[in-house]
Amino acid sequence: MSRSLITRRRLGALAALPLLSPAIAAAQSWPSRPLRLIVPFAAGTTTDSFGRAIGNHLTQALGQSVVVDNRSGAGGNLGVAAAARERPDGHTLVLGTSGTHGLNASLFRDPGFDAQRDFTPVIAFVTAPVVLAVRPELGARDFAGFLDLARRRDRPLTLASAGNGTTGHLSQALLDLRGNVRTTHVPYRSGAQAVTDLLSGQIDAMYYHFLPLAQHVQEGRLVLLGATGPRRGMNLPEVPTMVELGLAGFVVEGWWGVYAPANTPREPVERINAALNGWLRDAASLEMLRNFGVVPLGGTPEDLAARTAAEVAKWRDVIREAGIEPG
Repeated sequence: MSRSLITRRRLGALAALPLLSPAIAAAQSWPSRPLRLIVPFAAGTTTDSFGRAIGNHLTQALGQSVVVDNRSGAGGNLGVAAAARERPDGHTLVLGTSGTHGLNASLFRDPGFDAQRDFTPVIAFVTAPVVLAVRPELGARDFAGFLDLARRRDRPLTLASAGNGTTGHLSQALLDLRGNVRTTHVPYRSGAQAVTDLLSGQIDAMYYHFLPLAQHVQEGRLVLLGATGPRRGMNLPEVPTMVELGLAGFVVEGWWGVYAPANTPREPVERINAALNGWLRDAASLEMLRNFGVVPLGGTPEDLAARTAAEVAKWRDVIREAGIEPG
């Protein structure tokens, strides 16, 4: 069975989950036309998968189509900056991430937007760690073997990420800092292309979300050496955390949240928030999301605002400690 077919089936299952919030009649003043959800990463990425699932559910809840608009580049900055410039009338949303609305404020001298000033938070969606994946041919059967290989090689191991400012990028930086090794960061425009190059041996390793790697792990084409969460994942109980592996303070969790341009009226924000909170409280939805290796968040717009502010401050300190210069 092809990876693309499996992905489509998973997304189809996710989109088919029941939605508890009552549908909003299309005849009301909002929404008066289809909505656009900007996804600041390429099709086939984890963020794209979540964006399409969100779009499907909001289409059912709001009585208007939600069109996913992929605008990738610059670690998500291009798409998020475009969203910040849109009219704040409730018809444009953006699926932000821990990178775009947390890390990038410190990783880029000018990302093109201010994660707090330029957006109205709507709802925090899900959170997840990333995992360290290698090909069996690399010769590292466990994390200790990986560190040993990194220290013995004449040239640094190459670690890919889905772009500057992603959780993969920060994980690579923390690996060097906490593991006392030297690796080379290789940022890609999309995680999907990085996975392709990892499988072909063009790069040595990658920190990435589990979902796009799952089929390759099942087929034995990739091996997982560790995860960056605060505890072992329910769907990957055999994969140790980086802290368990001896790297104190090595916790990196990606998260996703829905934002609207600054000054978007309260009514559409509250309706979208209610629709997605209803979905995230549903038992079938919870089980499906956990199978994907993510933990549902939800909550109020104010909860997402607080998370955004805390993440910007947290990663500013980590990036300074890791010695990463803004790009």
